[in-house]
Amino acid sequence: MTISHIENQTKSKDIITLASWMAGCFSNQKQAAANRVLYAHIYIYFRPLPYQFFSGIGFYSEQVYDYDLWSPYRQGVHQLIDKGDHIYIENYSLKDSILYAGAARELDILHTITPENIERRYNCSMVFKRDGEKFLGSVEPGNKCLINKRGCETYLVSEVELTEQTWESLDIGKDVNTHEQVWGSKAGRLKFEKQTSFADELPIKN
Repeated sequence: MTISHIENQTKSKDIITLASWMAGCFSNQKQAAANRVLYAHIYIYFRPLPYQFFSGIGFYSEQVYDYDLWSPYRQGVHQLIDKGDHIYIENYSLKDSILYAGAARELDILHTITPENIERRYNCSMVFKRDGEKFLGSVEPGNKCLINKRGCETYLVSEVELTEQTWESLDIGKDVNTHEQVWGSKAGRLKFEKQTSFADELPIKN
């Protein structure tokens, strides 16, 4: 077996591991219960898409408050791409996203999403690298993932730490001119624990 073959096996294994760890429902219930002033109780879902959607590994995601599961405040579609020394996750928004609310929990809704329903969010991809028993992710460099909040043009700063059972994330927006924080958590990362795994739905063979 050649060194290059071993390296290729490692690369393939990392993208499968990342996808397997991402696939699930995560909750920050413990964090929210410990400090209800700073943290709402949130669920994050990453539900695998069929292989034919991207001819590879992809997810539909939802973020919802525990008291209103049918009104997600964030939805997206994500394609995982193996880049060798890192895994690149292309992010997409949904056209008429409200039509797909609940798709993370209801497969009948999930299967109505098609590639024609999504739009690429350019400059907003995530880069994940393996670090032992975790993956560290951040938005691609350049400060070009732009989001307008309350009339202020901001760029996204996003950090993720993923293990087999946990997802920790911090999303903030900074003013493109002053680089001061405009929106997002000032209390640190949101800390989620996996409640349910959807890894068995991934279009991969063990």
